[in-house]
Amino acid sequence: MKNLENGISASLCRRLLAGAAAAAALLVFSAGTASAAANCIKGDRKAPYTVGWANIYSVPTWMKQTEGTITAEVEELKKARLVKELMITDAQGNAQTQIQHIQSMIDANVDAIVVIAGSSNALDRVISDACDKGIAIVNFDSLVNTDKVTAKINTDSNEWGATAAKWMVSQLGGKGKIIIMNGPAGISVSDDRRKGAQPILDANPGLQVITETNTEYNVAPAQEAMTSLLFANPEIDGVLSLGGALSAGSVLAFERQGRDQVPTTGENARQFLELWKEKGLKSWATMQPNWLGALSVYTAVQALEGKDVPAFVKVPLPVIDESTIGSYLARADKFPADGYIYSDYDKVLFDKLLAK
Repeated sequence: MKNLENGISASLCRRLLAGAAAAAALLVFSAGTASAAANCIKGDRKAPYTVGWANIYSVPTWMKQTEGTITAEVEELKKARLVKELMITDAQGNAQTQIQHIQSMIDANVDAIVVIAGSSNALDRVISDACDKGIAIVNFDSLVNTDKVTAKINTDSNEWGATAAKWMVSQLGGKGKIIIMNGPAGISVSDDRRKGAQPILDANPGLQVITETNTEYNVAPAQEAMTSLLFANPEIDGVLSLGGALSAGSVLAFERQGRDQVPTTGENARQFLELWKEKGLKSWATMQPNWLGALSVYTAVQALEGKDVPAFVKVPLPVIDESTIGSYLARADKFPADGYIYSDYDKVLFDKLLAK
């Protein structure tokens, strides 16, 4: 009996040890999976969550519309009892102020921070600190350099610039004098669009860049900037505009000076699309969807809930040309006169993008 008991004990012991080893391996695997799926997230974070929206500036209509998608998404997540509060700050275009706002969110121990970076490198330290404190960080549109985030979400800004430049080359037959209109210097989405265009321009030396400018993404300053350029440059064959409000400002400046319109690239700004149709412009445009903000909040909450979240979510760029502009303008009355006509979005789309 004793030998039998010893045999049973030895057998039981081996099974227990094997089970413990398997359990330990499972824990290690699970921990590795959680770390990969939800970078930055640490600690006992449970729904409903507090989300911070660290806005760089709220004046441009694009930003107001983007914030609208964020607040709408938060309301849906509140109904699902996944979010309890949205904290909103406005740095008024100052990256140092944005850093202070993010630090305040860290001090308040919010569960997630959604951010458009006012500087691609100045925010790296505070963003990394937030990640180290276990806060979900989702960065969209204008991106930081650091990879210490839960996810980055964006369209391909290099592709944006390259495709616009290719369209201009085809319109002008590879020859002509063009002006380039950029967004604010130091904003990654603007800088990256410009970088994306350069290889195409280098490959087509017959396309001469006579001058370029940086302005904020608003029609009035863009019109003022283009007006000055028109006085200084009597011969312009095309405008490679890398933003929608910039394009509208350019078209209005040409009109005010009595100059013939030229091929112009742009974005889904309602005013630009309406001017395009009204004046029979030769144009091409794409879209930086405002719902990237809503997707960022959704992504942060999914990560907090332990879901698999990719480190980078690439949102495809749509093309707006003569074959598609009508479908955008058909929805124009749903958007502000100085706003952007963005496409529809829902949870199904978000899940599809996060599954890539």
